[in-house]
Amino acid sequence: MSRPLNLTHRINQHLPPYLAELTRQVGEVAARQGLPLYLVGGVVRDLLLGRPTRDIDLVVEGDAIGLAEHLLAMLDGRITVHPRFRTASLRWDDWRLDLATARAETYSRPGALPTVTPGSLADDLRRRDFTINAMAVYLRPERYGQLIDRFGGRTDLAQGLIRVLHDASYVDDATRIWRTLRYEQRLDFQIEERTLAALRRDLDYLRTVSGDRIRRELELVLREAEPEKVLRRAEELGVLARLHPALRADEWLADRFRRARQVCGDTPPSPALYLALMAYRLGEGDITTLASYLKLPRALARVMRDSAAIRLRSRTLGTPGLRPSRTYAVLHGYAPVAIQAAGLASDSPDIARNINLYLERLRYIRPTLNGDDLLALGVPPGPAVREVSERLRAARLDGRVSTRRGEESLVRRWLQRWQA
Repeated sequence: MSRPLNLTHRINQHLPPYLAELTRQVGEVAARQGLPLYLVGGVVRDLLLGRPTRDIDLVVEGDAIGLAEHLLAMLDGRITVHPRFRTASLRWDDWRLDLATARAETYSRPGALPTVTPGSLADDLRRRDFTINAMAVYLRPERYGQLIDRFGGRTDLAQGLIRVLHDASYVDDATRIWRTLRYEQRLDFQIEERTLAALRRDLDYLRTVSGDRIRRELELVLREAEPEKVLRRAEELGVLARLHPALRADEWLADRFRRARQVCGDTPPSPALYLALMAYRLGEGDITTLASYLKLPRALARVMRDSAAIRLRSRTLGTPGLRPSRTYAVLHGYAPVAIQAAGLASDSPDIARNINLYLERLRYIRPTLNGDDLLALGVPPGPAVREVSERLRAARLDGRVSTRRGEESLVRRWLQRWQA
């Protein structure tokens, strides 16, 4: 029988030095308390793939919350506990450590949140989504670094396969369908044949999952390096249509996502910007239905509605020589992210120029004179103050006035004309 693979070298090579040393220290603390402790999940997968990672997930056969509280003094951070799931998160400086009690899960019905009971490491690995995420590494000193692979995850990594652990995986939790696509595209793997058949068979179980849980999966998709690849695969397999039948993940959308990344540079585009681009070609009714299903926060739903609304005003925005004040009037009041999306969506140089002008300069321009100043100059109280203020802004935008004195002179001329 071959010796189990030991990942100590990979831990030291692919984890930041501080975290690599911390895994040793935490393992020693757990050993003194008689608690078996393991590195689990995505970090083990990434170590085997040779990918750097900062995400540390630990499972303890025992009281994870108690162990986390014991570690808290050593790390001088803050703790968040979730007693229902017997988990704890430690945060300090720029680091985070997640600890969970090894547990078994059962599902009362498809799509329900699981019922959690304490269990063994074997139970904990068995409840996971894919073989490549169901591996662990011993952290106690006597077996530190030793790989535990009960489901062939290492083989599937070598073969580039995404495989669920059991045939009813998607029935229990259909959000795993979206996770399957994320991992397939992120890792450039393939969905294993029987897993793909189960995914196609169980698409209807997406209806058993609440919209807000689907929203969280979609947000994770939109945080991927190239989310358009996941969305294109979702469309190909019929998953995207279950989100909304009007959504498209075609080359147009892929090109706009790439433009967004180019514009945003080192900072990845926000999910809100990607969502605005996804909504750009939808009708108002489709957006309302989608936003309601996903239980989108009000601000995010507004971004999607604004994106589509700006598209309906694109003919005006594309007018050659459009005055800055007119550009401001067309775009003012829409969410900036939606305006940015409209600029990325358009192939018109005039539209792109006007939108960039608004975002970079026009939206910040306002008159020097405030309401009290206008009243002091003789503007009647009431709606006239707002009207004059808006006319002053337009004059500023179009370059007809640039100083406070110029604004005062303009207001006096208007008053004389109105009083004549």
